[in-house]
Amino acid sequence: MVFTLLVLTGISARAGEVAVHWGYDGHGAPAQWAMLSPEYAECAQGTRQSPVDLPVSAGTDVAVEPPARMEVFHHEHALDIANNGHTVAVTYDDGDQLIVGDTVYRLEQYHFHAPSEHTIGGEHFPLELHLVHRSRDGRLAVLGVMLEHGLHNARYDAVVNHLPPAPGAKTHMEHVNIDIDALLPASRSAFSYVGSLTTPPCTEGVRWLVLRTPVGIDKGQITQLAEVLHHNSRPTQALHGRRLSATGLEAIDAP
Repeated sequence: MVFTLLVLTGISARAGEVAVHWGYDGHGAPAQWAMLSPEYAECAQGTRQSPVDLPVSAGTDVAVEPPARMEVFHHEHALDIANNGHTVAVTYDDGDQLIVGDTVYRLEQYHFHAPSEHTIGGEHFPLELHLVHRSRDGRLAVLGVMLEHGLHNARYDAVVNHLPPAPGAKTHMEHVNIDIDALLPASRSAFSYVGSLTTPPCTEGVRWLVLRTPVGIDKGQITQLAEVLHHNSRPTQALHGRRLSATGLEAIDAP
């Protein structure tokens, strides 16, 4: 399927421009992205592209970074779940904050890919959750979470049970209490690296933290998400000499 461009980071076609069509199969598939528009050249020419294959274990030759911190707001939110034709994206007011080093990134939205875009030891997971954060100066940091077959996970119900089935559809909900840390695994060791957006224009300079422990959800929840997402994952990209770092994530209550 190929849909009209709706870039997840807030970049959109300007007035008067013809929207570029891209997708995950056919003429607009990932291998063709760079040929669809000059603005997408980085999809083929970039040397710090995402996603990548991650090792099963950190090993002794992987640098260690201090853990990132996540400030979590524990209160009700107004929630929007939008099907933009490429994924299902969730936004809500008062987004949590991710602090990596001295940089503070605010959560803008989170969305899903089926199957996972990152692989671990060459293996895909059924789904991957991306939590997209942006700093005041426009830099991006994305937290990746693998989702695997497991028991029913009620913490995902608010989203899974209200998925907009068709491109362009949106679900709005008031007074929803979803703590982001509840969507994450208890063990929060991660790999960190500098990569890119996994959708056109494949902009580089994105800070990635991918948690190594997956979250379990049941078969029905996986099926509900996969039926709406279809196949929306970009193949893994070469590291081109990049080094991965081992790190972690600590959740704290927002002040």
